[in-house]
Amino acid sequence: MKSFTSAHAPKNIQAGEMSQSVPSGQQAETADVIVVGAGPAGSSAAYHLANAGLDVLLLEKTAFPREKVCGDGLTPRGTKQIINMGIDISEEAGWIRNYGLRIQGAGHQLQLDWPDLASHPNYGLTRNRMDFDEMLARQAEKAGARLRERTNVTGPILDARDNIVGVTAKPVDDNGRRAGDDVEFRAPLVMAADGNSSRLSIAMGIHKRDDRPMGVAVRTYFTSPRTHDDYLESWLELWADDPKQPGGRVLLPGYGWIFGMGDGTVNVGLGILNTSDAFGKVDYADLLKQWLKVTPDEWQFRDEYQTIPIRGAALPMGFNRQPHYTRGLMLLGDAGGMVNPFNGEGIPYAMESGSFAAEVAAQALHRQPNQRERALSAYPKALKQEYGGYYTLGRIFVKLIGNPEVMRLCTKYGLPRTTLMKFTLKLLANLTDPRDGDVMDKIINGLTKLAPAA
Repeated sequence: MKSFTSAHAPKNIQAGEMSQSVPSGQQAETADVIVVGAGPAGSSAAYHLANAGLDVLLLEKTAFPREKVCGDGLTPRGTKQIINMGIDISEEAGWIRNYGLRIQGAGHQLQLDWPDLASHPNYGLTRNRMDFDEMLARQAEKAGARLRERTNVTGPILDARDNIVGVTAKPVDDNGRRAGDDVEFRAPLVMAADGNSSRLSIAMGIHKRDDRPMGVAVRTYFTSPRTHDDYLESWLELWADDPKQPGGRVLLPGYGWIFGMGDGTVNVGLGILNTSDAFGKVDYADLLKQWLKVTPDEWQFRDEYQTIPIRGAALPMGFNRQPHYTRGLMLLGDAGGMVNPFNGEGIPYAMESGSFAAEVAAQALHRQPNQRERALSAYPKALKQEYGGYYTLGRIFVKLIGNPEVMRLCTKYGLPRTTLMKFTLKLLANLTDPRDGDVMDKIINGLTKLAPAA
């Protein structure tokens, strides 16, 4: 067991900073930083923290490999973060590259390449979340983080000032049942990367904001000849058979996607936003089935080719939980509501938040304890500066497309205009060069600077 005084710890972090005693007969495991949750946000943070020479405990309530609901398709923004973690992204290592986005809507199909930028690669990646998360967590381990699987965090440990100084947890088995006595982990800084529900944030009194967008996504997999596809595919309109009019069609709420996995299967799903009148009032899995019934038979999006049940997940958007730092706790990824409101993408922002948090933490923990708060306050400021204006624009966008008539007009008149759609792709995917970009980059960057921070 390592302690604050290990060779990896900053010299000015001392075990005496732990303000509460450990129960008799139990010794708390200690670290410089505790990261709760080994998803993309937590593993990214743990990797960068370990590379900065800090002693990191990465706590994960399940065991790898484990499934997560996701579209599995990464844009160039997410690809950049994978490269930054030193992961082998070759085809031999199981990665499939995609080179742009194919958009379907209003009887039109438009195929757009990812923009050629200095700041991001010009390709995306596809990988099943079943082993994607494990790959990130193992990479954090290789960097020196200490991963504890089947460790379900149950609450914070607070000092006399109500600052978090550690967490309690229970060991669990593969079914989530208790498998031992409660344990404690102590550190002067804790990062919550425990997803949309973020029980740790709630226990610290940090709740969701109702004035921020929220989405829901459902997906499943089919064996399909469409498995090999160099482009991600987005459907802006979802049509189904009209039960009231034989031979007629009815427009469903939401948007859809089709991502070829390259392994014989295809990830197919749909998302819906809380600005839609149908949000929370319909069976999302049934909506997906209705849409898929009218897709071509040769795609094989039928029950007999389905490989797993339909599963869903919430998409917390636009900073729907704040503050992102308070009383020794940082919020990362979905725990801080960092999903992009424009396109529902969460992985890049989760990983970027982990990187930001690690950089701030490394600076703060090399200071004297009474000097750290100022350094730690740089984390929410960095998030606001990076995403604040962009997420505000995203909230406006979400409200607009929640109106079916606005969405219909945008699809009908926007899709045939390639230049406009190239601009839209850059905006929705948040892919611009911050300096020396083209006219589109300058317009988008200017808009995000003018918009008030979310």
